[in-house]
Order: sequence, then structure tokens, then C-alpha cells
Amino acid sequence: MSDAGSAAKIRLFVEHPLGAGQTVPLSREQAHYLFGVMRLTVGDFVLLFDGLNGEWRARVADAGKRAGALVCEARTRPLQVPPDLWLCFAPIKKARTDFIVEKAAEMGAARICPVQTDFTNAERIRRDRLQAHAVEAAEQCGGTYVPEVSELQRLGAVLDTWPEGRRLMFCDEALAGEGRALGDAPRGPWAILIGPEGGFSEAERARLRALPFAHPVSLGPRVLRADTAAVAALTVWQQALGDWA
Repeated sequence: MSDAGSAAKIRLFVEHPLGAGQTVPLSREQAHYLFGVMRLTVGDFVLLFDGLNGEWRARVADAGKRAGALVCEARTRPLQVPPDLWLCFAPIKKARTDFIVEKAAEMGAARICPVQTDFTNAERIRRDRLQAHAVEAAEQCGGTYVPEVSELQRLGAVLDTWPEGRRLMFCDEALAGEGRALGDAPRGPWAILIGPEGGFSEAERARLRALPFAHPVSLGPRVLRADTAAVAALTVWQQALGDWA
């Protein structure tokens, strides 16, 4: 490995298969970032990942103002797939929703699912913008996998089509202070559900508590803000059942 290659610090997600000798064309935005903002030139190195083939060291072969190309030289890290964990959450204010998506990507969620509950204030989301936040988080935290952000769906519709065998960690703010935890819950496919700023409605809470696959839990003695609750729940699950254990 050359000194330039070992010193590569810029990581970039690309939607192009990676492999030894593979040429990777750059979009106009990527070329502007690498050559206009970061001032890279031909011969410099970048770390690439595509969410499928791990991380690769790539050399700049062509550096233009509106386009460019990189050539993969060696794989530096294998693909690290996160546990089969979904984060389902009710969108809140824009910046705090962005925060939830970013932290979910950093902390190892495999899929991010915005849901509309009875008390959700947001009626729509920009899925493409949230997906871009997930990509950026993976680029910055050293991840080799980018979780998919799904379209906003009604919570009831999500529960109606819930996949068999997937358990649900239902973070119920009404249980604050009761010490309800995951206990000896089994490993396997899971999802975490975080409610909106106004909490779950009584009808939603009753339905969730009646579901055989739902595990109501408390996140401590205090009612947490929705964005704080997402980080706390991901931490609790990862330490008990995920790849932090």
C-alpha cells in the first residue's frame, strides 16, 4: 500500500459495483466535492463503499470539474452487515428527524421506517433527503452498509402487515419508572418503535400491548424526548441483543 493510499481519509458511498480494477464514474456532485471542495487531483486516493462489497481504496484516474473517475485498487474492509433491526419512529421536527436517521445509521439499524401515529405532527417526509442523511452518516462513521429509509406509512398499516417472526420492542412512555426491560428476550429479527412528541394514543397503546410479538419496555425513570428515546432504545437493544453484546 502506498503512503498516499494509506493516508486516504475521504470516504464516499457510490451506487456502483466495487471490485479490483473496477472503474467507478463520478456524478457531477461527487466530482465537485472531491475536486472542487476537497481539492483532490489525479493520483490521490479515496475510500469507497457500495453497501455490498465492503470498503475499497480507489485512485483518482480522471479529475474534471463536472465528472471524473476512480479505479479500485484493493479492498480495505469487508462488508459489515448490521443486525436485522428496524427502527420505526414517528417523524418530529425536521432537524430532530434528521438526527434520528443519522444516529440510527451510525448505531447499526438495518432499516429505518418512519410511521405516522395518531399524534404525529408530520404528514409527509422527504424520503430522498432522509436517505441522503443515512448515506452521509455511514460515510462519516466508517460504516460499510447504508440502511434503507422507507416511505412514511400509517402505524396501523405497518402492524397489519407485520412480518412473521419479527419481534417489536415497544418503547412505551407510560411505563417510565417501572423498570420494564427486554429481560431474556431471544435474538433474531427485531424492530424498535418510538412514538411522537405527544406519545401514543390509548387506542394505539392497547393494540400494541395486545400483540403477541410486542415487548413493551421502559427507557428509564424519565419520559425522554423522541430523538433521545431513539438513541437510548438503540443502545439498550444493541447491548442486549445486537452486535455490541
